[in-house]
Amino acid sequence: MAVWDDVVGQDRVTVQLTAAARDADALVTAAAAGAAAAPRLAVPQPGTGGPDEEGRAPLSLASSRMTHAWLFTGPPGSGRATAARAFAAALQCVSPDRALGGVPGCGFCDGCHTTLIGTHADVEIVRTDLLTIGVKETRDLVRRAQLSPAGGRWQVIVLEDADRLTEGAANVLLKAVEEPAPRTVWLLCAPSLEDVLPTIRSRCRHLVLRTPPVDAVADVLVRRDGIAPELAASLARATQGHIGRARRLATDERARSRRAAVLRLPLRVDDVGGCLKAAQELIDAANEDAKQLAEEVDAKETEELRAALGAASGTGGRLPRGTAGAMKDLQDRQKRRATRTQRDSLDLALTDLIGFYRDVLALQLGTEIALANIDVRDALERVAASSKPERTLRRIDAVTACRRALDSNVAPLLAVEAMTMALRAG
Repeated sequence: MAVWDDVVGQDRVTVQLTAAARDADALVTAAAAGAAAAPRLAVPQPGTGGPDEEGRAPLSLASSRMTHAWLFTGPPGSGRATAARAFAAALQCVSPDRALGGVPGCGFCDGCHTTLIGTHADVEIVRTDLLTIGVKETRDLVRRAQLSPAGGRWQVIVLEDADRLTEGAANVLLKAVEEPAPRTVWLLCAPSLEDVLPTIRSRCRHLVLRTPPVDAVADVLVRRDGIAPELAASLARATQGHIGRARRLATDERARSRRAAVLRLPLRVDDVGGCLKAAQELIDAANEDAKQLAEEVDAKETEELRAALGAASGTGGRLPRGTAGAMKDLQDRQKRRATRTQRDSLDLALTDLIGFYRDVLALQLGTEIALANIDVRDALERVAASSKPERTLRRIDAVTACRRALDSNVAPLLAVEAMTMALRAG
């Protein structure tokens, strides 16, 4: 399977990245063969708008379809990080078929395989489950970026959450992007251009990903995850093309149950008591989701750190003297991650609510738009029949205002209670 197979519904972006990977491979091959034997690429000369008198320009990073910094943007679920990792794998591809005109990114060679599973020596994939990425972590990345690739191809840094860089961290990164090492490639991911410093984005080649088509998401759930076609189609439609969310719902029955509870909320805000109770249950569901995810990773992380520090086997073993600080740092990180996970879970619930009211509006206006939440059509029709489109729009605004409040660090319960009361008032 080629590395591009998981880049769902992004044909235009895949074509651009494939072309860049080919030029990148040509650059590495030319460097290995020596400058005298370097091939020449048919690309326009900078500033002239056209090729040179031979119709070709000398091979270099500046004149090829390859560049040292890329910015992948797109809505949640569009697969920004997946596209970046696929490109990183293609840059490290060592398949013999490349020399015969094959496309870099075979998916099977050592370069592709180790990149995709996260063990390639020259590929650093940075993702965070915390609220921000700080200066210290960014400086470590910049130092890594200055190293020459151990394998002789590219040193690739994939920063999946560039939007979470603090201002200080972004300024540290800017220097590295302005003056890159010769064989270093930065792949930055963010929801939109506005989430990245203008000075950084101006030095990157920008790729915009779209929300994948529902059919494409359903197909990948069936093909890659073995989900039944009917369930895959339903969840792809329900999540409106969000690949990660659709996979989570397809593989986790508890997540499906929590979503079902969220979609019952619009039927429970008829009085003040119902609003406050629904708000508390929404917060509790987000906390339960965060707790479930924490249980999956916290115990493993703790045991691995204890083993690394030389603690006696078993969770009750004593830590060696002087290592308690490392354990406390891990516990603090896990607490911060729990906070982030709780906020992310709550935001997904609010996104589901917006989708619910969007379907209500579609029914009220009699449009031909396909309903996302067809599995709760009875509830959609009840709410649509009991209100007007203007009221539905105000309710969508109320959910959106709650999301903004949470982004501004308003206490979650207070923000959600204000939202449910606004849903009641309509």
